[in-house]
Order: sequence, then structure tokens, then C-alpha cells
Amino acid sequence: MFPKFYFLLLILLSACDQKPKETVALVKSPKQIDLDLEQANRLMELPLACIQNELPYKSGIVIDKPADLKMPIEHHPAFYGCFDWHSAVHGHWSMIYLLKTFPDLAKKQEAIQMLDAHLTEENILQEIAYFSINKESQSFERTYGWAWLLKLQEELYTWDDPLGKKWYQNIKPLADYISRSYIEYLPKLVYPIRVGEHTNTAFGLSFAYDYAQTVGDKELLNSIKENSLRFYSQDANCPITWEPSGHDFLSPCLQELDIMRKVLPKAEFEQWSSSFLPALSEQQLILEPGKIIDRTDGKLVHLDGLNFSRAWCLYAIKGNTNAYNLATEHLDYSLSKITDGDYAGQHWLASFALYAFKIRTELDD
Repeated sequence: MFPKFYFLLLILLSACDQKPKETVALVKSPKQIDLDLEQANRLMELPLACIQNELPYKSGIVIDKPADLKMPIEHHPAFYGCFDWHSAVHGHWSMIYLLKTFPDLAKKQEAIQMLDAHLTEENILQEIAYFSINKESQSFERTYGWAWLLKLQEELYTWDDPLGKKWYQNIKPLADYISRSYIEYLPKLVYPIRVGEHTNTAFGLSFAYDYAQTVGDKELLNSIKENSLRFYSQDANCPITWEPSGHDFLSPCLQELDIMRKVLPKAEFEQWSSSFLPALSEQQLILEPGKIIDRTDGKLVHLDGLNFSRAWCLYAIKGNTNAYNLATEHLDYSLSKITDGDYAGQHWLASFALYAFKIRTELDD
């Protein structure tokens, strides 16, 4: 038998080896990349390189008669570049956002000249005419392209600049047309569309809500509130672990969270979100950035966009460190990769990155 002294000594040594448990953060605070002038100049190159590229182009037209067959620039004299209509629209948004935010951009004058050539009164009237060339064209770009057009118009509305005011007035008839189309369409939509691509209902509602609130479009605002609550108020336990699907550039769960954050009072949103996405409310959400093996594939590269859109939804959850760190991880993961020289991503991804930066800047301010 050991003497008592040695027995006590063994107990003390054993206690010394017991290290206190450390709390391990689910997401480490990543080093944050800022949107500075150098980054702005880099991202401006992407829309500059595509908004006047007529081809390649993915047309959304349904051919009803031979006269419908025209080159994109004839149907869409404002938004004919960047591979498709919606990418051209948010390419214009990117340029305007950067011009507003960074007055000393290297290619400021080149950007202004392009925008002024596209956003004319005549061109916008021709864009409106496209929606009535046949019955099928009435649903053209519903609601993804609609939402980006309203986001573009919102950006112009908040820009205290003579050119911005001119372009806003020129686009106004098209924005008014889309607002009316939303108001007519939403009550007919019995079920929301919960996919991770263009037709996602929550994404379209969220951007349109921002526009309606900013410019004072009360009828559109009320329609979005009413229908968002109809679509989503009873939702709970969103299966975010099922995400992403292979071609997603939007998160169905986070886009729904984003629109409900806007239409619900703060206290009601906190209660709703705690049952909709409990892990995020508890600051325990684990969410890895979407991985892309082949960025030359136009569908697979969607996942870079997913990383950016997740970021803007997560940044908007104020006071949630878990959400903020996840957002920064997602933004930084794809940011360095989107100027790889391949048109599959370069024609559209700058807009998504810039919008994530914009939401973070608004939060930090």
C-alpha cells in the first residue's frame, strides 16, 4: 500500500492534468475582406466587359410568329448584353452602385457613357413593348428579372446625381409596369416557389419590398406583405441541411428568412425565426460554403452566387455573431475566384458579391 502522502500526491498530479474545457466557436471569425477602391475597380471590370456583348445570349422568348425572331439587341436595346436579360439588368445595377460608392473609379467615364447609351427613354419603351409581343412574353423574367429591375431603380432613386435622376425617370415606366405585374400576379400564386434558382418567390418578394418601401409604392408594399404572410407565416424547421442543390445560387431557407425579416415586426420575427431556423437563432448554425469544381460550367458556377446570396441574408441578421461570421466566410470564399477569365461566372457574379458588400456596409454603419 502507498503511504497517504503518495496517494495525495497522485491525486494532485492528476488534477493538474485536467485542463478546463474550452468553448469552441462553430465558425471562427474570418479575416474580413473590405470593398475598397482597388476591389471596386476589379469588380467594375466584369459588367464593363459584358453589358455591350450581344453574343453569346440566352433568349427568353417564346416564338409565336416569325416576326418574333430578332437579335437580342432589337428586343432589348437597354439590356441585351451579359448573356441574358436579368444579368444585363443587374450588371447595370453593379455599375451604378460602384459609381455612387466610389467617385474615383478608374473607368468612371467609360461606365457613364455605356449607361447613358443604354438607359434612354426610347430604349426603355422598347423594353416594355417586349412584354406584349405575344401572350407568353407577359411572364418574361417573372420574378427574378423583375426584382433586379426594381433593385436597379431603387439604386437610382437614392442617388443624388443629375444623371441618376435622368436614368431613374427613363426607367420609371418599366418599373411601374413591373410593379403592376407583381400586384396582379401574387394573388394568383397559390403556393410559393421554393427553389434555389431564378423563380424563387421569396427572393423576388424581398428585392421588390426594398424598392416599394424606398420609393413609396404603397400598393406594391401591401401586396408583398399580405402575400408573404400567406406564404410563409406557418413555416417551421426549414431543412437547411438539405441545401444546397447542385445548381443553387439562392438559399430557399435564407431567402424566406430575409423576406420575413422585412415584413414582420422585430419581436414577431424573432419568435417566428426561432421556430423556422432554430440553430441560427441559437447562434449554433453550421453552414459550409458551396464548393465548385468546374467554374467553366454555367450551372455549377451558380454555387459562387449561392455563397454571396447566403452572405447578404446572413449579414442582415443583426446582433447574431454566428450569422455574421458565416456570412464573411461565404463572401470571402468565392470573392477571389470570380475573376477567373471565364464568361460563365464573370457575366453576373460581380453583382452578387457587391450586394453582399452593400448589406454588410449598411449593417456596420
